[in-house]
Amino acid sequence: MHRSCGCQKTGIRDQVSEVSEWARRFEDLDVFRRAYALSLEVHRASFDFPRIEQFALADQVRRASKSICANIAEGFGKQRQSRVEFHRFLMMAIGSADEKQVWSLYCRDLGYIGVDVAERCRSEHREIARMLQGLSRSSSDP
Repeated sequence: MHRSCGCQKTGIRDQVSEVSEWARRFEDLDVFRRAYALSLEVHRASFDFPRIEQFALADQVRRASKSICANIAEGFGKQRQSRVEFHRFLMMAIGSADEKQVWSLYCRDLGYIGVDVAERCRSEHREIARMLQGLSRSSSDP
């Protein structure tokens, strides 16, 4: 959504090795930091949408983007008691990342963002979803 959407790429191997050490805070997870940075960009850019969209599409875009971060944080907080709960919240975060890709298409097709911006944002959300899938797999390993 922001004109750049250029967050730093990190590989799944980095994320998996990070999980093996079990970060002390959700903010320590690369995937959280990446999702949070993109969420801030999306939030700021959505204020440029037409006034009529501020309580509709722009609000939905902001909520979906923030949901990714919130689910990572909530799942992380519960993972000490239950890895199953952590996995469940990671699956919800993946769902929100996928949902956000749809909203990017709407924003592009309605002319609120450019084709290149939409594709960069969709690509970034796909990468975040991939990282979350790797985190989920590695967190369920004994």
